Amino acid sequence: MTNAAPPKPGFAKVVIGSLIGTTIEWYDFFLYGSAAAIVFNKLFFPNADPLTGTLLAFTTYAIGFLARPLGGLVFGHFGDKVGRKKLLVLSLMLMGGATFAMGLLPTYAAIGVGAPLLLTFLRLVQGFALGGEWGGAVLIVSEHGSAERRGFWASWPQAGVPMGNLLATAVLAVLAAVQTDEAFLSWGWRVPFLLSGVLVLVGLWIRLSVTESPIFLEAQAKAEKDKVAEKPPIVGVVRDHWREVLVAMGARMAENVSYYVITAFILVYITTSLGLPRSTGLNAVLIASVAHLVTIPLWGALSDKVGRRTTYLLGAVGIGAWMFPFFWLLDTKSFGPIVLAVTVGLVLHGAMYGPQAAYFSELFGTKVRYSGASIGYQLASIAAGALAPIIATALLRDFKSWVPIVLYVLAMCVITVIAVLVSRETRGTSLDRTDTERTTVSA
Repeated sequence: MTNAAPPKPGFAKVVIGSLIGTTIEWYDFFLYGSAAAIVFNKLFFPNADPLTGTLLAFTTYAIGFLARPLGGLVFGHFGDKVGRKKLLVLSLMLMGGATFAMGLLPTYAAIGVGAPLLLTFLRLVQGFALGGEWGGAVLIVSEHGSAERRGFWASWPQAGVPMGNLLATAVLAVLAAVQTDEAFLSWGWRVPFLLSGVLVLVGLWIRLSVTESPIFLEAQAKAEKDKVAEKPPIVGVVRDHWREVLVAMGARMAENVSYYVITAFILVYITTSLGLPRSTGLNAVLIASVAHLVTIPLWGALSDKVGRRTTYLLGAVGIGAWMFPFFWLLDTKSFGPIVLAVTVGLVLHGAMYGPQAAYFSELFGTKVRYSGASIGYQLASIAAGALAPIIATALLRDFKSWVPIVLYVLAMCVITVIAVLVSRETRGTSLDRTDTERTTVSA
């Protein structure tokens, strides 16, 4: 491998714009997950017992995942047609608007069944917007950078996930610390959602200044020059890249399930099974998210050295091995061991999430890349992240034990290991290639 070329002028702005925009989008999305675990079950589903109410709240949470593949398909189609930048701006506006509106919603006590219905609709809008966000954010960085350090640079939009989670958890933790439970349930929970409106304005200002992907512009110019009649990108994905879509879906199973068990389900387990205050779980996730944020780019850089597959497999196997110690440490009911459990879990998760952006980007050709990467990524979200908190909560309710939850995560790790093993190494692959060219093994 040759020495890495220096970043192009304006590349730093592209990276920062993607990171900040992704952070805001995931702040909005994770805010809902945390609120579903500690607030929405009481305010929107008050007539159920605690665990059943939480299951209902997590069901509306999961509905957002159902809309993500549709968002990936729609945004991917137009992103491959008209460019990455325009769709990134639109996704941020949709997400921010839906989250802000959640902060204004009346509760079940005010309007009855209309409250959870409105909440569900806004969650669908969130999911649709996020479905288009991920592909555009990682692609615009991947397509601006060089192949030699693509794993490192493309991991920065991925770091927007723990940054968003960190921000959402921090705001909720501060409110929980300074407010009584009554005040928090009365009005305090609305503050983080309304804050989204300010964050979106900042994100739009940055994203509007980012330049379009040069690789996309070159491919578009070539197609216009050659007067090629372009088929819908989804046709190219289904016809030429269905194997890559399956690989991406399989690779996401352990990554996505483990993340939501560690960061969302933990709030349920700590409060309902261990009888600890919600601040214990929120603060543990807050601290662990800092380590997650720092290590994701390091894992991305490692994938530039040893390959995407090796780094990814390390994370999948590591997560599987950590799940028993994870729950043992939680059961100590001590803050230090709980922080250790979540931190190690998220660091190991980063070994999958860090190289994922470059890995998935390198699987597809330029004119189907947004569609292919988004579809593979978002379809897995339904089977993985959408169901993870629901399945984990149901297993806990039915078996009164965390052992079935660990076995569930281990099964997802097996799927991911198989998917990565049957795929090819993509490190060093050029992104400036036609739609039908297959991914080649890096020398």
